[in-house]
Amino acid sequence: MLFYRAALPLSHQTLTFVSGLVRVHRREIGSVWRALNPGQQALLVLVYLRKGEPFAEVGAGFGVSTTTCWRYVNETVELLAARAPKLRAALREAKREGMAYVIIDGTLIPIDRIAADRPFYSGKHKRHGVNLQVIASPDGTILWGSGELPGGTHDTAAARIWNVLAALEEAGLIALGDKGYHGYDQAQERVITPYKGKNKPESQKAANRAHARLRGPGERANAQLKYWRILHKVRVSPRRVGRLAKAIHVLQNYEATAG
Repeated sequence: MLFYRAALPLSHQTLTFVSGLVRVHRREIGSVWRALNPGQQALLVLVYLRKGEPFAEVGAGFGVSTTTCWRYVNETVELLAARAPKLRAALREAKREGMAYVIIDGTLIPIDRIAADRPFYSGKHKRHGVNLQVIASPDGTILWGSGELPGGTHDTAAARIWNVLAALEEAGLIALGDKGYHGYDQAQERVITPYKGKNKPESQKAANRAHARLRGPGERANAQLKYWRILHKVRVSPRRVGRLAKAIHVLQNYEATAG
């Protein structure tokens, strides 16, 4: 196997943040010795998440086994994911910060599945994956990310499962959603979607254009998640995708603040 040096486009503040979490966790569980110190473990995990390379390759680069690499990644992802805000808390904070609205959007995270795994197959995207729901601020900052659902789950069904409407009502906020959420909020008081159909009157066309302009920046939230290459095609269990996304949510927002 060949080895080479590579750069990671993340700040030192983010590395310090993650290594601090690892260090505190080791102290709490009484871990005496490990092959890598907290800083090296944190760097290994950041490489794995940002680069999306297999455990064997990442582990080899740090001089540890595939199993050790897997254990380090899972441990650190859990520490990060635990810091991700819950839905209601995230929306209450958005209200306190004076946001007039939020953006809700669903995304498909591709997974390494075979054709027999029909629940994970998305007919819309023509591939296997898991459905994640993401709520973002008007400027595209990720506020909340859901857990994973099979890729065949429609966005309206996913929003019902995560009880998004009740959380919006509790926080006193409205959300802008795309046509995939049409019919979710029948009263159109909390989740507002574009008008559907052909030959719409000019007033509805103008409303749709305004809706798209407001949603545009918020839709960058999903792009921010997928900037971390591990989410380009997840090779681990689909039931780990939600935790990965939550960990990346925490890292992405911390990186934005540190920058």
